[in-house]
Amino acid sequence: MSARNRELLALVPVAVLLIAGFTAVFITRSDEIGDLSLIYGGYFFALCLVAHLFLRFRLPHADPYLFPLCALLAAIGLVVIYRIKDDLAFDQASVFVLGLVLFCLTIVLLSDYNVLERYRYLIATAGILLLLGPFITRNQVNGAYLSVDIGPISFQPAELAKICIVIFLASYLAEKREMLSVAARRIAGLTIPPLKHFGPLLVVWGAAMLMLVFIRDLGSSLMFFGAFLALLYVATGRLSYVLIGLAMFAIGSLVLGNNISHVHDRFEIWLDPFAGNAPEGAGQIQQSLFAQADGGLFGQGLGESLLKLPGPFAPDCQQPFPECGSILPTPHTDFIYAVITMELGLFGACAVILIYALIAARGFKTAVMAPDGFSKLLAAGLTAIFALQAFVIIGGVTKVIPLTGVTLPFVSFGGSSIVANMILLALLLLVSDRARRPPPEPSQPGPTDLERAPA
Repeated sequence: MSARNRELLALVPVAVLLIAGFTAVFITRSDEIGDLSLIYGGYFFALCLVAHLFLRFRLPHADPYLFPLCALLAAIGLVVIYRIKDDLAFDQASVFVLGLVLFCLTIVLLSDYNVLERYRYLIATAGILLLLGPFITRNQVNGAYLSVDIGPISFQPAELAKICIVIFLASYLAEKREMLSVAARRIAGLTIPPLKHFGPLLVVWGAAMLMLVFIRDLGSSLMFFGAFLALLYVATGRLSYVLIGLAMFAIGSLVLGNNISHVHDRFEIWLDPFAGNAPEGAGQIQQSLFAQADGGLFGQGLGESLLKLPGPFAPDCQQPFPECGSILPTPHTDFIYAVITMELGLFGACAVILIYALIAARGFKTAVMAPDGFSKLLAAGLTAIFALQAFVIIGGVTKVIPLTGVTLPFVSFGGSSIVANMILLALLLLVSDRARRPPPEPSQPGPTDLERAPA
């Protein structure tokens, strides 16, 4: 079976999940939502088929499971968002149109993605400016500068900045990997890279970290730091670099936690969200833990859990979650994983984590198969930052790490996240297509001049 036929077959579970999920929610909440909302699932699946046909013609050798796995995550997100509010499900499905357009444009315009290497410093500058955007426009929400508003359009620049930073790191490390691994010195048992080659990396990475401290987007900061260490290890194979980076992270966390109130409050809430003197915002993680515990092993069922407190609350209330009567704060974005656990139980939540693990496995397999250094590092970096984003938000919601405000890739409601992750997926598929492409058949040798000469 060809790769594209396997991809088409793997889309069958997506269709089954959409039909079953939308039907279950509609049966449970038929008094609140109309029949017309059932077309949202078909609308989304039609977009998946369009993307499959495009891949069949443009990238015939690409990994057959990356796109169906991402579509499966998006289908889960669409069903849960539909359960929260049916209008949001239509908006989410519509955002996939824009994401699909940029997905196709990325594949068409970057068919030779090695061209990105020539513009690495320009791309890195664009990434840092994107991170600075919310701070310049002074668009502050809950103490952090996360989004830029241009008229009716609002987007989170950090979602696109993560791709820019990974492209720069992959390009620079592909060129300097020999210098960083061979020309290094050993001091006190640790391998220290030469500063003239490591300096530019530290400057760009440090600038990104500094901007993230100013805009207080700690989740993105953790993602960038993790991707930086992952790429550095893949490029050099030096475990000492990872140890030095972890030590830097520990020192930085200690300094920031003691001197920046916003960071200090996050750590206090993480250590003991049920303390009597817990900082403001502890109620969010409290409600998240209660909701997940209420799900048990098998969940309450789609549409069966209590997301709204009983009472005359406005359905489109824009106030914080207690005033709106919502059990969970922002259930469609930051805490959508808690909704999944509450309605589908521990088994359903673990299934979502398993899908992310499978995507990471396919992404790293693509990196192993890639034919050149830049392709290997690009695939590894994109996969690492994708997996780290999922870990950061799931870990925060479950209190494994301090809570940060990043979105759950392909699941949370939001246009910026969908668009950025569709571009990320397109780049991974481009690398995969080149890596899995069969070598050209050797041409048959023609007759030599001596053989052609007359007797």
